[in-house]
Amino acid sequence: MTLPLLVVDVGTSGVRAAIVEPSGELRHVRHRQVLPETPMPTFVQFDAGAMAHAVLEVAHEALDAGGPVAGVGIANQRASTIVWDRATGEPVGPGVGWQDLRTVGMCLELQGRGIRVAPNASATKLAFLLDMADPDRSRDLCFGTVDTWVAWTLSAGALHVIDATNAGLTGLLRGDGRGWDEATLAALRIPESVLPTIVDSSGVVGAASALPGAPPIAGIAGDQQASLVGQGCVLPGLAKITFGTGGMLDLCLGEQRPSIEVRGAGGTFPILAWRRNGTTHWGVEAVMLSAGSAVEWLRDDLGILTSSAESDAVAATVPDTGDVWFVPALLGLGAPRWDFGARGTLVGLTRGTGRAELVRAVLEGVAQRGADLVDAAEADSGCTIAALRVDGGMSANDVFVQALADATQREVEVSPVLEATTLGAAYLAGMAVGTWSGEDEIAAAWHPHRTVAPAGPARRERWAAAVEKAAGWVPELSALDF
Repeated sequence: MTLPLLVVDVGTSGVRAAIVEPSGELRHVRHRQVLPETPMPTFVQFDAGAMAHAVLEVAHEALDAGGPVAGVGIANQRASTIVWDRATGEPVGPGVGWQDLRTVGMCLELQGRGIRVAPNASATKLAFLLDMADPDRSRDLCFGTVDTWVAWTLSAGALHVIDATNAGLTGLLRGDGRGWDEATLAALRIPESVLPTIVDSSGVVGAASALPGAPPIAGIAGDQQASLVGQGCVLPGLAKITFGTGGMLDLCLGEQRPSIEVRGAGGTFPILAWRRNGTTHWGVEAVMLSAGSAVEWLRDDLGILTSSAESDAVAATVPDTGDVWFVPALLGLGAPRWDFGARGTLVGLTRGTGRAELVRAVLEGVAQRGADLVDAAEADSGCTIAALRVDGGMSANDVFVQALADATQREVEVSPVLEATTLGAAYLAGMAVGTWSGEDEIAAAWHPHRTVAPAGPARRERWAAAVEKAAGWVPELSALDF
């Protein structure tokens, strides 16, 4: 009998563990909330010790309910940064979240020296933590992203590793993905001794000795790449969008690295999609900064929804928005137009605009941003995205999914698993321990929960006019370019 897999999936707001059967079914899901804190504007940090405690709790609970397992997979929020003492395993400061912008000034200073690092990457967060805890760089410290910290925790301190997908989001990796960039390390005074070993996303790296039976840790990936694999997008030309707080489109391109150096003309980034048996599979990623957060704004700040799920039923009470348009630029725009000074905008309001039209405009605005991501990824990759796979909380919203199909003029295939990151980490671990034979079997396992075809016009010209109203609202921020 083929044993199942254990997956530990660490998101921005909590830690989840699940037993994943060879059929792809998720069972015995356990969750602990681990929320970040914002001690001042633009600062986002978390308690790494509490995160480690939650990881062990949920992993033990899932194994108690559904073990033993053939291996362990890890999925994680990307670029969040932790530094700890190698001997004691104790963090030397807070974990710095991927959303944290405290190092913007450092990024601008580096840019003036010809080194381009975004503030959401790990590089300057690591330098900040080292400057605070080890200004003369004399201590024996470890750096890791969340996957590194989880592997360290599950292995009782035996493993100090980072997988290729997470290494690619640190801002410290060479462009070919084959090692750390010495120039960036020198500029930030980062000793190579603090860095983890880069490992394959699919492959046994060591034992989870802190767990019963010490199962092998065999799969590691950042959340978006795990979602890509979880939705079977492991062949060139296949793409998915995950609609969570923000939205991210990832497009699989195969073994050839895209020609984009840092960011393409369409606003996308090259990514390491996963690495197995030493072979890197590449892709491009397009990002929108606000997606589900726009619905949360309706719920939490305007109070016109009692739950995010209610947006579907409310929007469905009207056939259209009455030509009201909402641009979800609450934190600025992402691909294809990186404008940090853009702001959320409502246009076309009349005396007849009501609650339902407003809610529907928000859902359709996020859908139009989804179409922007498709356009950006196609422009930068040269690929045609024939159909679109989606997961995340908004994929359960019927009005939104139909709006996405209309805006993109493509069929939208809804994931059978609301959060495909867990399944993707299981696939990566399972390929390493023999549960699945390889990428072809993963691709064949894809069966959407439902498929939604376009049923209305895209209205992209009208959308472009609305975006122009939102752009450049805070000129000082719009001038920033990372």
